[in-house]
Amino acid sequence: MPAAAQTESPPTARRDRTHLLYVAVVVAVALGIAVGLLAPDFAVKLKPLGDAFVGLIKMMISPVIFCTIVLGVGSVRSAAHVGKVGGLALGYFLVMSTVALTIGLVVGNLLHPGSGLHLTAEVSKAGAAQAGEAGSTTDFLLGMIPTTLVSALTEGEVLQTLLVALLVGFAVQGIGPAGEPVIRAVEYIQRVVFRVLAMIMWAAPIGAFGAIAAVVGETGVDALKSLAVLMVGFYVTCAIFVFLILGLILKLATGVNLFSLLRYLGREFLLILSTSSSESALPRLIAKMEHAGVERTTVGIVVPTGYSFNLDGTAIYLTMASLFIADALGKPLNIGEQISLLVFMVIASKGAAGVTGAGLATLAGGLSSHRPELLGGVGLIVGIDRFMSEARALTNFAGNAVATVLIGTWTGGVDRHQMDEVLAGRRPFDETTMIDDSAAEQPVGAEVGHGAATDRAAEEHSARPRV
Repeated sequence: MPAAAQTESPPTARRDRTHLLYVAVVVAVALGIAVGLLAPDFAVKLKPLGDAFVGLIKMMISPVIFCTIVLGVGSVRSAAHVGKVGGLALGYFLVMSTVALTIGLVVGNLLHPGSGLHLTAEVSKAGAAQAGEAGSTTDFLLGMIPTTLVSALTEGEVLQTLLVALLVGFAVQGIGPAGEPVIRAVEYIQRVVFRVLAMIMWAAPIGAFGAIAAVVGETGVDALKSLAVLMVGFYVTCAIFVFLILGLILKLATGVNLFSLLRYLGREFLLILSTSSSESALPRLIAKMEHAGVERTTVGIVVPTGYSFNLDGTAIYLTMASLFIADALGKPLNIGEQISLLVFMVIASKGAAGVTGAGLATLAGGLSSHRPELLGGVGLIVGIDRFMSEARALTNFAGNAVATVLIGTWTGGVDRHQMDEVLAGRRPFDETTMIDDSAAEQPVGAEVGHGAATDRAAEEHSARPRV
């Protein structure tokens, strides 16, 4: 027992240190807000700290996605399973985006938040500048194809990485036993990638401090007061969508409690709140969903695809902001125009990335193509877009987490016992490696689901001495 107790002590210490890390993030956010209010000019200069941290996280996204999908697709025995997961995911994303856009229209018609505001020449110019940042649907589709097979891993494009990883995964699957060394090699690479990611996370407090300080210093409180109705309405709408719509669907379809899932992902929400970017939590969402018992293939397909096609928060934002601008310019949209705009935004929202400011560019591009006379009004919300970006990112992240559990359940890719244990807190996530040792120790060529992996994890958990 003494020896067993000694072997258990180091993991406990590691968990304590990571807990302090996220306490430090909370403190850093509070300090950033204080600096932004007290010394706004200095706070704006701290923006590179936040940009650097988000850049470090984004650096790891392509390797994480590549390893996860190659292992998931390359190890399953049936290519039809991958197609089933992908097809069901895209269908679900389309339905939920339409629901989110509809909710945004309903709330926007009830609040009329743009009434009483006036458009100046300076504001109109700021709005028009956003249109140049939005590409067409054709550009989006062609952008999914990388220049070379390797460039997808170096340019940081999520969909390019997804495409290449799927091709490599199917190729490994197709060559059978000869692909086993490739799978084993990618497993080791994945362990290194997650270890590097765990190291980067120790810079989170610095990044959070710089990002929040810059936002508060640049925006101030005046913009918040003048556009409070739109901001509050948007936040409330996002909350209704997450807790009522998503929570109800998750409970009825899987029996999983939404609050348990959100509590499990609490650190990721804190990270998104401090950086205003849902991409900063993408690698951790992949690791945590696998740990929670969702099949690796399902996680590898649903999460990266959802970050481009399942943007519920962005969908709500697009319709509410469109109605806000139309009312502010004195050119309200009738029901027919609203429905037409909704259909258009279903397509336009699919190209919005999970990075800060992408929703604003997508809004400008949509209005430019559909109602050009409203384009100048985008400048009305430029000042508060960063704060609305946080709500968009949080809602997008919650939507993708729920989607992963739903698609996994519908395709039989969830180990429910493992998920119940994890969400109840009895099998904590290993913050130091972000990967289960048991999964890496599977026999080469075994199907990378959660049957053997979680059974082995359960055996180790039950056999582990309790301190």
